[in-house]
Amino acid sequence: MSEPIISIRNVTKEFSGGVKAVDNVSIDIEQNEFFALLGPSGCGKTTLLRMISGLETPTSGQIFIGGEDMAFTPPNLRPTNMVFQSYAVFPHMTVEQNVAYGLKVTGVAPDEIKRRVAEALEMVKLSHLAARKPDQMSGGQRQRVALARALVKRPKVLLLDEPLSALDAKLRDDMRLELTRLQETVGITFIIVTHDQDEALSMASRIAVMNKGGVAQIATPADLYEQPKTKFVADFIGKVNLLDAAILRQNTKTISCNTKVLGKFDIDTDKTCGSEATIAIRPEKLKLTVKKPIGAKLVCKPAIIKDVAYYGDTSHVIADVDGVMLEVNVQNDSRTGGAGVERGQKIFVSFNPHDALVLTE
Repeated sequence: MSEPIISIRNVTKEFSGGVKAVDNVSIDIEQNEFFALLGPSGCGKTTLLRMISGLETPTSGQIFIGGEDMAFTPPNLRPTNMVFQSYAVFPHMTVEQNVAYGLKVTGVAPDEIKRRVAEALEMVKLSHLAARKPDQMSGGQRQRVALARALVKRPKVLLLDEPLSALDAKLRDDMRLELTRLQETVGITFIIVTHDQDEALSMASRIAVMNKGGVAQIATPADLYEQPKTKFVADFIGKVNLLDAAILRQNTKTISCNTKVLGKFDIDTDKTCGSEATIAIRPEKLKLTVKKPIGAKLVCKPAIIKDVAYYGDTSHVIADVDGVMLEVNVQNDSRTGGAGVERGQKIFVSFNPHDALVLTE
């Protein structure tokens, strides 16, 4: 494993009044990685990104970029560049002039500027719009101008602060694909700040989930979703059913638990539990059937459908099991459309305990 391009060591940022926006955070980010800082508003993710860029200085700790401690190095002397949420393109300049500006002010030769601007515009597929001004372009195109302006400086690390939040839903989906393609093409480290779980899961190779100034978990998107370490991470990443459980017995591979709504069942886990734990079940792991399903390992309970929300490819169903509401995702794979259930219908909810998680934090 090569040396991390960024190594954050015990970084704390405290603002006036004793408010710790970032609290003793340590993260290693690898070269050529698409890394996401994900969390709710106020968790410290943007402050951490600004400290990497040099727009904020840490109260304590070290920030190594390319092996050099740059915690107090000015932004213009760091091998990073930032794309802001507002894009911050110059409205009076053409696309070409916007992209060239950073090179021009640093004294790059005109021929070199022309060549590098052409390369950057080609990367973001805007060569045909070089003579346009930002107000003649769509939001997605302006975002790509901002990306080209950052990439033309050839930074080792590109920092993206909520870059897609101002775009509509369809354009956000398109730009996610554009950003992942671009990161693979240019082969540099991307660090994105977002509060959008889908955005982080679909783009990043690894994600740091932040909460209250600290890092709750760092993992790949699949591991975060399927193996969250805490209730906060499980609840923040996608939808989940969280059930309180009493632990009846356990060995090195299995626990037996008892939940109020789903009764007693065994779960494979190597976690050490006390007398209580939280059982997490993702909505897509639960199944709805009109007839009671047959299966020795299945946990099955009768339920009544309380609500159905149709989303086209899927439906989100709320099932009432003895007064406890369970969320169930149903794939709409029939041409008749919908989840095949309706409000007030009696139904069976079932799942395989293998698909449940035990959370102790």
